[in-house]
Amino acid sequence: MSEHSEHKEGFIPRYVLKQMAERGNEEAEKTLIQMIKIEEKVEKEKKKTQVTNLLHSGNVAERLIYDSENTDEFKRKLIRKEGDPPVHDEVVNITYDFCGKTLEYFKSKLKRNSIDNLGMDVIANVHYFDGELNNAFYFPELRQLAFGDGDGVLFKNFARSIDVVAHELGHAVTHHVNQLKYERQSGALNEHFSDVIGTAVQQFVKGQTADTADWLIGDEIVGPNFPGKALRSMKAPGTAYNGDKQVAHFNDFDPNLPLADDDGGVHYYSGIPNKAFYLTAMKIGTDKAAFLWYTAWHNRRIIHRHATFKEALKAILESAETLVNRGELPRETVSFVKNAFEEVGVSTLVPV
Repeated sequence: MSEHSEHKEGFIPRYVLKQMAERGNEEAEKTLIQMIKIEEKVEKEKKKTQVTNLLHSGNVAERLIYDSENTDEFKRKLIRKEGDPPVHDEVVNITYDFCGKTLEYFKSKLKRNSIDNLGMDVIANVHYFDGELNNAFYFPELRQLAFGDGDGVLFKNFARSIDVVAHELGHAVTHHVNQLKYERQSGALNEHFSDVIGTAVQQFVKGQTADTADWLIGDEIVGPNFPGKALRSMKAPGTAYNGDKQVAHFNDFDPNLPLADDDGGVHYYSGIPNKAFYLTAMKIGTDKAAFLWYTAWHNRRIIHRHATFKEALKAILESAETLVNRGELPRETVSFVKNAFEEVGVSTLVPV
């Protein structure tokens, strides 16, 4: 596999950390260095670990929350497993609860049985790396989550945010469904789907609707020194913070952007389908829109590893017609989706 085959970014993209580092933030610079070390650690773990073992305890997922104790070790100390009562560490309890809420959403709204649809256990590592790591990860090679505590200034504790937990578990689902290659349009779709899952689960947990939600991603983990209100806005891409590089229209897509720049813009351009999802959700509701997207993502004939925005739209329209015919979505859904994607410059009629 090439270096861009798998999702290797953390919840905080490298380009955001670089922006902060260029503004003189030492913790952002430190996290960039730590991310290189983390990649090296994961590569070593990959070679010596058989991740196929111990992934299932049955057909019902169990949660296992480990304390890395401010080291880069995975599964260092098991603190709370499925069915255990709350412990003294609040971060462990919150992670346990948020993993559970995400699994509940998968089951009740998406009809999915955990990460792999077969009841895969959810393994999470908290207090990962050191006491100030400004990131959170899902490592597909190891089938594990890891959450840094944040420095408290640029970013807060990552495990305390439901959309962070759900976003990373969204990457886990993508890994099992279609393994969208992590570059350019397919990579932007990869990030986009995680934002869809993150915002849908967050609205579910907070009792929000498409109308009452703020549609911000990462608003709960930005600290007092972060120059904005969130990492991304699905409602208005490019407005979340000072320096936000997201775009909301395909006219702003650069097919020649170097892969060295955000893997070809996977976070910049995820704003395009993000806005389309927001517009669709405002018409049919977030849960229905998330179920439509999730259903479409299983159309591997169209949404393959190198899928484009146009192909994603085709798959969503096909799934919309099927679900409308089954009476599971409003009959106007197909036109709502077409209108939403046309508003962001993507159409099945225009060559891409």
